[in-house]
Formats: sequence, structure tokens, C-alpha cells
Amino acid sequence: MQTHFTEQDLEQPHIREAERVLRTCVHCGFCNATCPTYQLLGDERDGPRGRIYLMKQMLENPEDDVVTEETRLHLDRCLTCRNCETTCPSGVEYHKLLDIGRAEIERRAPRPAAERALRFGLRKALVEPARFQALLKLGQTFRPLVPGTLRDKMPPAPVDAGSRPEGRRHERQMLILEGCVQPGLSPNTNAATARVLDRLGIGLTPAPEAGCCGAIDYHLNAQDAGRARMRANIDAWWPHIDKEGEAGVEAIVQTASGCGAMVKEYGEVLADDPDYADKAARISALAKDLVEILRDEDLEPLTLREHKRLAFHCPCTLQHAQKLGGSVDTVLARLGFSLTPVQDAHLCCGSAGTYSVTQPELATELRDNKLDALEAGDPEVIVTANIGCQTHLNGAGRTPVRHWIEIVDEALA
Repeated sequence: MQTHFTEQDLEQPHIREAERVLRTCVHCGFCNATCPTYQLLGDERDGPRGRIYLMKQMLENPEDDVVTEETRLHLDRCLTCRNCETTCPSGVEYHKLLDIGRAEIERRAPRPAAERALRFGLRKALVEPARFQALLKLGQTFRPLVPGTLRDKMPPAPVDAGSRPEGRRHERQMLILEGCVQPGLSPNTNAATARVLDRLGIGLTPAPEAGCCGAIDYHLNAQDAGRARMRANIDAWWPHIDKEGEAGVEAIVQTASGCGAMVKEYGEVLADDPDYADKAARISALAKDLVEILRDEDLEPLTLREHKRLAFHCPCTLQHAQKLGGSVDTVLARLGFSLTPVQDAHLCCGSAGTYSVTQPELATELRDNKLDALEAGDPEVIVTANIGCQTHLNGAGRTPVRHWIEIVDEALA
């Protein structure tokens, strides 16, 4: 793709990065074939190629009035599922351009007060675990008064976390990112992870100072706040990694694939930070989705007493961002579970972080389409690998949806 940036424009790091991404695009349109919003809406501007042109126009004309509410609407409709990146034969890093474009449009065309308030509220309500759990408890108490979009995502009552084994008795140690909303919505996910890893001789080292991975802030265009959370997590984890005279933890485990995708990008996001660049790169290298741990282990110690028929929904952040599509299916099959086929498994369910709140109509249509595909094989349970997908799909009140590690934990003899 030909670009028309001035020398002065290219002195800005974000413009140089945008030009690099833009020049890899060859206009082929393969991306539209697998874009969920383009399939629903049929509008070129609601596909990756059209959005790329909109961002190119905006970035090349810093003084012109080309930033409109319509442009922002089409960028907001993007799920950031990165399906287009998996499809693209030219390797266009679309999500990096999208981050630049969204930050630019936020700066040049401020949102209406109501939209700003919603996004600010989401950031403040979701990213602090204690605050989120207090709000969740309040919502469960006064459930009929909660708006339907949010009510559907809440468990009707507090969820039991289950017990965790003492992890420090094992020589092998890993950190685990507790997350921000998962401890309230599905606390048993990390507890089940600890129990399964304990059977494999792996202990989980607690790092309670670590909090939200930074994805919610970063993808709601509060990128400086997102970077601050990344730095805080690095500071919390670093004493367990850089230890004098003894080996540090061998991995940082994420059970929410959305968090895993973000932590694996710390090194890139903080590459220009002189104080954190090297540490961030080390953190990203240590970050592992839970399935990467089990995939490489001898699973003989995990003897199952039941084998449910499952349908697996692979989150976009697992298959497109982390390139781990098929990994969970393989582990579940090795353990003896029966997996039903899922048509169009590459498509997004509509959760996409806070997308299901900011774009509820599109998110609901995508959710219902995904559930139709998942339920076609008549599974007993639908399993997934990301808390956002889990709560979004469960909100329909159809086949139960859980994290896959919980089903493995329950089936252990």
C-alpha cells in the first residue's frame, strides 16, 4: 500500500509504525472473508481493509477534518479478534495499526459525554478485583435492578472457589495471574488449575500484588493507564523471577487467554521504556497459557473417572493472538474427552473484552450464531479458555459454559 506521510510526520514513532504496517497491505481483501463484522454487516468499512483505508486517511491528514463520528463508529465496531491476521497472506499486523488509529481518533475527536462515562465506568469497575467483587455482590443482591446487558453476565449467586493445595512443597514453581474479573465471576478456575498442576508436581507461587493485565485500559484507549498496570505487574513478579543464588519461577501462567495475549505483548508495548524494556521482554518470554503447560507435560498422572462430551469454543485471543488453535482440543483428546465438531470455529463469539457492553446488538448476534454452532453436536457442556467468552456465552442461558480446566479437575479420579 502506498503511503503519503511527510518527513515531519515520520519523525513521530507512532506514524513510523503505522507506515510500516500499512506498507505490508496489498489490498487483497482476504481479511474480509473471515471478519465477523463484515459478514454480519456487509459494509467495506466494517471489514479490516476498509478500516485500514479509514485509518490511513486519518493519519495522513493531521490537519484536515477527516475524523468523523462515522469513522469512529467503524473502528469501534471492530472486535480486535485478529482473525484477519490469521487469514492475511502478507502478515499485516492489523491490531497494531488499530491501536494507533483508535488512540488518534480519541485525541482528535472526543466522544460524547455519555460514551466517555461508560468507558470510564468500565475501566474503574472491572480492573480492581476488590472493587469488582464488591460491585458484583451488590448486583447479585439487587439483581432485578441491574440492566439486562450486565445482568446476563453475572452468576446468580456467589461462586465457590474450592480449595487450593499448598504449592510451595514442589520444586517446580510457576506464577499465576489471578486476573481482575475472573476471581469474582469464576474463582474456581484458578483453584482448579492449582489442583491439576499439583498432581503434575507443579506449585503455584502467589503474587497478590499483581493485578489486571492492562488489556481493559489499553483497549479502551487509556493506553497510558494500561502501561502503568503492566509496569506494576512486572514489579510484582520480578522478585520471583530475578533471584540471587536460586532459580526463579519457570513460567507465568494465564488461565484467561485474553490476559495471556496481553502479557505476551508486554515486551513490544514497553519496548521504548528504558526502565522496563528488558524486564518486559523477559516477562513476555515467561508468559504461558495454561494449555502450553499441560501440552508439554506427561499427562499419565491425570487419571479421569468420567469423560463428558464437550464442545470447545476457542477464544480469538487463543487461536489468533497466541496462535494456539487446536492445543486445548489436543490436550482434552489425550485425556479421553469426546469433542463434538464446531462449524466456523474461527469466528468470534462477540465477547471481545468490553465489546459486548459497548456494542451489545452485534455482540448478541455473534453470540447466538456461535452457540448454534457449538450446540449442533449436542454437547453436555461447552468449554472455553477465557472468562470473557465464558460469561458472554453463558448469558444466553442455554448450554452451560465453563473453563476447560474445571471439567478436567472434576473428572480426575
